[in-house]
Formats: sequence, structure tokens, C-alpha cells
Amino acid sequence: MDHRLRNRILIFLVLAGVAAFALVRLSGRQPVAKISAVTPIRENLASSIDSNGKVEPITPYVMRAQLDTFVWKVNAVEGQQVKKGQLLLELDVKDATAQLAEARDKLLRAEDALRTAKAGGRADEAAKATGDLAKAQADRDRLEKIHDALVRLIAKQAATQDELAVNDLGLAKAQAEVSRLTGAQKEFGLDLSLSASRSALQVEQAQSEVAALEEKVRDGRIAAPVDGTLYALPVKTGDYVRVGDLLAQMADLHQVRVRAFIDEPEIGALQPNEPVKITWDALPNRTWVGRTEVIPKEVVARGTRSVGELLCAVNNDALELLPNINVNVRINSQERTNVLSVPRGAVATENGRRYVFVVKKDPLAVSQTKLEKREIQVGIADATSYEVLNGLQEGEMLALPGDFDLRDGMAVKVVNTDSAYVRGAR
Repeated sequence: MDHRLRNRILIFLVLAGVAAFALVRLSGRQPVAKISAVTPIRENLASSIDSNGKVEPITPYVMRAQLDTFVWKVNAVEGQQVKKGQLLLELDVKDATAQLAEARDKLLRAEDALRTAKAGGRADEAAKATGDLAKAQADRDRLEKIHDALVRLIAKQAATQDELAVNDLGLAKAQAEVSRLTGAQKEFGLDLSLSASRSALQVEQAQSEVAALEEKVRDGRIAAPVDGTLYALPVKTGDYVRVGDLLAQMADLHQVRVRAFIDEPEIGALQPNEPVKITWDALPNRTWVGRTEVIPKEVVARGTRSVGELLCAVNNDALELLPNINVNVRINSQERTNVLSVPRGAVATENGRRYVFVVKKDPLAVSQTKLEKREIQVGIADATSYEVLNGLQEGEMLALPGDFDLRDGMAVKVVNTDSAYVRGAR
């Protein structure tokens, strides 16, 4: 090929490429990302917290075995409505009943001994001791008078020293007998005092034994402490139970408590007396209402979650919610009316801050638009929308994420602006 012809062809191709680029540039038809967009709207928002929980009776009554024995008879069934004082079950207390009879007999004997000791001992023994001492004292007094008379007679030489010596020997024996009997009477009195103390202790011990056995016999009859629902009855006739084993549980279930497990980031939004809705998968068409009561004061580990335990009072008039079942909990923590809101899908988060991509007209290309990355402040949120506090104006258009990663200054073409695009799932 001729050298000059080849150069002309190359120049022509270069000029054609430049011309094509210029035409595309001037026409504004360079490839752009096609996106969907949405405008903020005004609406009422209710910020809710969804979690799970467990139903608990507010005032449960737990009945446990107080002795090791067999279940003699079961008089109720689990789930039954019972009245206060109604007999639920009976334990075998035959041994305790026999021991109680022996203990009561022992108590009677101890009380009789105590009364005798306080009365001064047995009447015949006390009378004999008093009579013997009085007789000895009378003999001593008589011999003392004879002694004095003999001394006077000896002075008048009307009696002999031998007579006085014989009398004095008898007087000495009489005095010794008085001393012995006086000591015996004192010892008798001391014995009575010791016997009274011993008998009083025996009475106290016997009373304690009787009271303990009476309680055991009473504990053999398990009765309902209040009107309510017998929601747990884990024993049957013939079962052997030990001290502390669970026999029955009951409560008034017209009002129950739900212990809701709230994830740590949502605890700060909780307030007392907020409305609560409870659902149970076993009865999918039923809803129970209540109020928050006790706000969590600490966070505990529950499986892989860090949760606070929120206590809610729930009305259960139909007695359908049962203790220990797992339920779903929805808490309406905050409500706002007529607020500017945007779909959650239009809001991105970066380093704890939230921002949106606002669709702006491109001043260099009339038929094109660009994205402006803008930080916004949000308020409450529901499942689909955020409340916008500032950073946006009504009528501005926001880009929604799609097949392209949105970025600041990106050229885009809006192909869908229907707000139902993101709100249709409501």
C-alpha cells in the first residue's frame, strides 16, 4: 500500500473516533445506572420492639413434700380449677399418726409429773415426811423438859445423876433424829425442785415432738391455698416422694406475667406502662394485651444473646395462656403522628451515622441526574420506615439500592418513582 494512502486512512480513523466521542459527549447519551427512587412522605409511625418471652404466674403457690413417704391418693387433675381448701392429694402418714399417739401419751405423763412436783410431791410421801419430823421434834422437846426437871431435882437431891445421864442419852438420840429428818425434808424439797425442772423440760420436749408429728400428719393432706388453676401435678398414686419433692403448683391465672427477653440495643427505648401485645403460636388467631411493668436493670446472657428481662402484666381472663409457655412479644414503645418518613431501604449506615443518596439534576447534562450523599438524623422507626428529624426536605427524591453500588456524584437515570415500591409490603 502506498505510504501516503496509509497515513490518510489512519488520520481519517482518528478523526472519526474523535468526532464520535464528541457527539456522544455533546448529546449526553453516555451509559448511566438505572435506579428506582422514592420521595419522603408524611405518616404516623409507631416504633415497636419484637421479641420472645415466657409466661409466668404472678403469685405461684408451690407445694412440696415435707416427709419421705408414698402418695396415698390423688384427688385432682392437672389443669383443674380448684377452690381454696380443696383437697388435692393425700400422702401415707400411718407411721406418723402412730408416733403422734405415743408422743401425746408421753406428753400426758410428763405434764402429770410436773403438776405433782409443783404441788410438793406425792401427798402420802409429803405427809409421812412431815409427820416423822413432827414426832421427832415432840420427843426431843419432851426429853428437854425432863432434863430440866431432873437438874432441879438433883439440886434438891430428889434425883440421881444416873437418871439424868439416861435422859440425856435419849435426848441426844432425839436431837439427832430431828436433825436427820430435817435434812431429809430439805433434800425432799430439793428433789421436788429438781423433779419440777426435769418434768418441765420433759413437757417441753414432748410438746415439740407432738407439734412436729401433728405438722407431719397435716402435711399429708395437700390442699389448695387459694382459688386458682392447678397447672402442675407431677405425682400419681403410689409414687414415693422425698422431702422437698414437688407435689403440685397452682396460681390464679386470670392475670399473668410475661418475662420478655429484650436485646441489649433496644433496652434504652423501654418505658413503664407501655402497651404490649402477646401472641402464641399454638393459638395463632388470638392476641393478648398488657402493659410493661418492670424495666430491665441489668443485661444477662441468654444463649448467644445479651438481653434484659422485661416484666409485663397481661390480662388472661379466658385462662388460655399457660405458665412456662413461650410467646411472642410486641412492645409499642413510641408513637409519632404526621412525621416525615423514608423507607429503611433508602437509609445506609456508616460509622454509626445514617445517610441517604439524594437524586439531583446534573447541571452539565440536562437529561441526566447525579447522586448526592447526604447525612440525615432519624428518630423512631417501625418495621419499614425511619422518622427523619433533619437533613431532608419534602419533595426531594432518594435513590434506592439496586444492581449498582450507590456513590456520591454517580450519574443515574430514575426509572421507577412509585412509593409503593417499598411500602407495598406494609
